[in-house]
Amino acid sequence: QDNSFEQFIINYCNEKLQQIFIELTLKEEQEEYIREGIEWTHIEYFNNAIICDLIENNQTGILAMLDEECLRPGTVTDDTFLEKLNQVCATHQHFESRMSKCSRFLNDTSLPHSCFRIQHYAGKVMYQVEGFVDKNNDLLYRDLSQAMWKASHSLIKALFPEGNPAKINLKRPPTAGSQFKASVATLMKNLQTKNPNYIRCIKPNDKKAAQVFNEALVCHQIRYLGLLENVRVRRAGYAFRQPYEPCLERYKMLCKQTWPHWKGPARDGVEVLFNELRIPEEEFSFGRSKIFIRNPRTLFKLEDLRKQRLEDLATLIGKIYRGWKCRTRFLLMKRCQIVIASWYRRFA
Repeated sequence: QDNSFEQFIINYCNEKLQQIFIELTLKEEQEEYIREGIEWTHIEYFNNAIICDLIENNQTGILAMLDEECLRPGTVTDDTFLEKLNQVCATHQHFESRMSKCSRFLNDTSLPHSCFRIQHYAGKVMYQVEGFVDKNNDLLYRDLSQAMWKASHSLIKALFPEGNPAKINLKRPPTAGSQFKASVATLMKNLQTKNPNYIRCIKPNDKKAAQVFNEALVCHQIRYLGLLENVRVRRAGYAFRQPYEPCLERYKMLCKQTWPHWKGPARDGVEVLFNELRIPEEEFSFGRSKIFIRNPRTLFKLEDLRKQRLEDLATLIGKIYRGWKCRTRFLLMKRCQIVIASWYRRFA
């Protein structure tokens, strides 16, 4: 019910995770269709980059304003921080404040004077500004660090390396907000290099009870998790895509013309293969470098045919091997019989 600095930076992290989810699923999915030259009707979705910019922008972001207030000389309070937000973010469509210049919020009695509200991707959240400045400073005075470093206990000394007189740094330590922002940026950079899989959990009720589904709660979670946009893009798009070379290599045994070797471009080989299997044209599309398959059942059909063909090939290999083995044994016995017969005739 009461959200302060801690909940603010947690929600900022959630916004960044939602942003990377949007980029890697919705945005990248649609851009790939355009890149591959696939006929595609663009599906609109909400991109929360505008909310992330409101929080982390280096000049006008809330974290930048908070750091500026913490570092400027003079009397600094949570109220002066809120006044600065009202001046800088007043016209932002996702920022609301009782003191804001936007007249539509001046009569909002649900918003106290010491609070501001951000319209996050998941919904509106109201933050109490009390404690923002102190929590962001997160200062440990230099003389306290030096005193702890002089302790005789080795662990205490290791916990306060900044107290070492030989390594005194006169620079002001970074604020909690800037440290958290740098940490989130490192996390995002790390996630961008991976191929993540998403598991979305829906909480059916607040009572932790079995067989109880709160429809309003479930619908709210589905909306703010972005599942509706994701499902719309997936249903309108293609369930499976693969470069032509690996696709031809995997399924070439299903067609006599492509088995065992196809001499020519891989795309032509895939086209011959799909025509031979009589797969409906609406079930696939040819991109510039990939084959796109619309429904999973088409892929399952290909896999079933491949599995059956592999079993047939294994039977054929076994049959040929057994025939070769029996013939080899027969020819050996035949040569032996000729030798034995010739020796017997000479003896007789």
